[in-house]
Amino acid sequence: MKVTIFGGSGLLGRALNETCANRNIDSLTSKDLDLSANIKNITKIFRHNDVWINSAAKVGGVKANTDFIADFYQDNIAIGSNVMQLAKINKVKKLISILSTCIYPDSPYVSYPLTEDQLHMGPPHQSNFGYAYAKRMLDVASRAYRQQWNCNFIAVIPNNLYGPHDNYDINGGHVIPSLIRKFYEAHLEGHEVVVWGTGSALREFTYSKDAAEIIWMLLDSYDTSEPINIGNTEEISIGDLANLIGKIVGYKRNIKFDHSKPEGQYRKPTSNAKLKSIASNLNYTSLEKGLTETIEHFIKNYPNIRGIK
Repeated sequence: MKVTIFGGSGLLGRALNETCANRNIDSLTSKDLDLSANIKNITKIFRHNDVWINSAAKVGGVKANTDFIADFYQDNIAIGSNVMQLAKINKVKKLISILSTCIYPDSPYVSYPLTEDQLHMGPPHQSNFGYAYAKRMLDVASRAYRQQWNCNFIAVIPNNLYGPHDNYDINGGHVIPSLIRKFYEAHLEGHEVVVWGTGSALREFTYSKDAAEIIWMLLDSYDTSEPINIGNTEEISIGDLANLIGKIVGYKRNIKFDHSKPEGQYRKPTSNAKLKSIASNLNYTSLEKGLTETIEHFIKNYPNIRGIK
């Protein structure tokens, strides 16, 4: 079986490549093709592979999602739509689309933990609604293609991923890579670290290699129309996360929390009960172990690393 991975140079794409075992894969990056372009301009991806995994996306943290909210919507709508159309045309045997827990409705509309049946019960959080709606439509499109054309399209929902090969751009990256870079450079230069928000917001984090292993498992064992949560469900506050990263890096100074800055949704805990019913021996890498490996990789490759100009 031949597998095409879109977004092969991203955080999850690299993890999929590194955990593919003996699978026959064809990994494509944004340098190979622009998936947000008109479908007529990307016909070179007509590859008759058995399975496609679409991990390609325009992604970013709170600031990027807010500043460029229309760009995040437009690019991600185009990427998802183009890949699905091409998968149908190519009669791909299975397409796995990668969503995100930020697509879930905000707290007034749902009960916690977030289960897959609550996905469309209300609007997502205002801070990133452009990206969230675009990714949410991948679930709608997957089920529509399945119903009309009997396409075997499935959607998986990770939460906040982190790991080696992340984007360490301070303004455009997610919270963990941004904090790792902030703490490491502050440690080298001897200045104070400033963290956005109060530090009280809660998040779940999943090591990218764990998510990749789960996706490979679902490739062989999951074929239904309903999306499935795949993330580690342990919560940690941003304040505790910052302290943990500082400890691993060796940072010794105070941490300042800037209450004037946005921190996004307060919490969005998820349920992975459906996943556990399929994988009874499910184990996730502890946050401290995953962060230690990620920071070791960052330090080893700094400054020649993604997101640092």
